[in-house]
Amino acid sequence: MNVSLRLTRLAALVTGTVALTLSLSVSLAHAGTAPSIGKSTLVAAIVPNYPPFEYKDPATDKLMGFDVDLGEAIAAKLGVKLQWEETGFDQMMSALTTNRVDVILSGMTDLPSRREAVNFLDYVTGGPQFYTVKARAGEFASMDALCGKTVGASRRTSWPDDIANWSNEHCVKAGKKPVNVSGTNGSADARVQLRQGRIDAAVQGGETLPYQNSVEENAYVPVGKPFLSQYNGIGMAKGNTALNAGLTAALNQLIADGTYQKILVKWGLQEHAVQKALIDAGN
Repeated sequence: MNVSLRLTRLAALVTGTVALTLSLSVSLAHAGTAPSIGKSTLVAAIVPNYPPFEYKDPATDKLMGFDVDLGEAIAAKLGVKLQWEETGFDQMMSALTTNRVDVILSGMTDLPSRREAVNFLDYVTGGPQFYTVKARAGEFASMDALCGKTVGASRRTSWPDDIANWSNEHCVKAGKKPVNVSGTNGSADARVQLRQGRIDAAVQGGETLPYQNSVEENAYVPVGKPFLSQYNGIGMAKGNTALNAGLTAALNQLIADGTYQKILVKWGLQEHAVQKALIDAGN
C-alpha cells in the first residue's frame, strides 16, 4: 500500500471518529443528562404544610405539590432516586449542615442570613403578601389601613420581621400606629386565627394565595401588592461542589426542555418562573 493511500484512509478514519464523537455529544445533550452528584440517592428535607408547594393529600397521605414534582424531575435528570425526609422547619438547616439530608426542597426563602450555612439554588420568585378575609375587604382599601391593626404570620419565617420593617417605614414614620405583629404556628394557623377574628390580617407568600383561594372558595383577598420581592431556593451544602453543579445543571435542563414550565402551570405558579437557575440571588 503506498503512502498516499495510507494517508487517505487515515484521514477518513479520523474524520469518522470525530463525527461519531460529535454525534454522541449531541445525543447526550438532547438526553439532558446532568453531571453526577456522586451518589445514587438524593435525600431532601421537606415540611409538607405549605400548599401548593408541599402538602399531603388528605385521602392518601401522599406528598404532593410543586416542590414534590420538581424534586422528582430533578432526580430523574440526575439519574438518582429521591428520598423525602419530613422534618420540622426549624431543623432543616441543621439537618443539611450535619449531612443528614442532601438538600432542602420545601419552599424556603433565599435570605442572606441563611447563606452563611448553605447555598441557595433559586427556582421560583415570590414575596410576602398582606391579605384578609373577604368579608373585611372594605376595611383595607389600601395597605395604609394596616397601620394599628394586628397582622399574623408564621414565626418560623422572616415575615414577622418583614412586617415590622414595613410598619416602621410606612406607619411609624407617617405618625400612625404601628402594626401589631402576631407570630403564628405556621401559615395555616394564621388563616385559622384570621377566620376566627383573632387577627385583622395575615401574611404569606403571595404566590400561594391563589391556590389557597381555589380550595377555600375565595375566602381571602389580598391587601395591596407583595411588599418584598424574594426567591424560593433549594438549600445545598456549601462544601458539596458536585451536588451544587449537578442540581444547577438539572434545573437548567428542565427549564430548557419545558418540564419546569409544565410543572409551574400544573400548580398555578407560571407567573413566578425564573428564566434560568440562579445561585444566592435573593436580597
